[in-house]
Amino acid sequence: MKVVIIMGSKADLDWSKKIVEALKELGIPSILRIASAHKVPLRCLEIIKEYEKEGAVFITVAGRSNALSGLIDAQTVWPVIACPPYSEKFSGLDILSSLRMPSGVSPMVVLEPENAALAAAKIIALVDPEVRKKVEEFQEKMRQKLGEDDASLPK
Repeated sequence: MKVVIIMGSKADLDWSKKIVEALKELGIPSILRIASAHKVPLRCLEIIKEYEKEGAVFITVAGRSNALSGLIDAQTVWPVIACPPYSEKFSGLDILSSLRMPSGVSPMVVLEPENAALAAAKIIALVDPEVRKKVEEFQEKMRQKLGEDDASLPK
């Protein structure tokens, strides 16, 4: 199973690269694609059909008005994680387009790219023992770091 990252435009590439890097650390292959739900919805559907045959977790990256996550989620039975790049513009309120979905449309929303990669890894870990082991190792490394940080403080 692979992760397919669909961006609304090339402006989302830097954000998506952070997801790709985090997935690499977990040993998970990913594919980057661009297709706007507003401008080329039929292309979005073609991309879904291309990858869902072999099983995929879709991560959608679309800023501003995020129709991409809802469109992708409504057209596939595979998991969809929305990871919209947020900004200080509009006081961050553009994130609401990722949170409010129509009934029957349920992409998960994860705001940090690294956490979106981890969420995808946990989904894949349900069926892939190697990925499960990497997730467990990652979580243990995080716990170790907290212990080291705590030990470094003056007592």
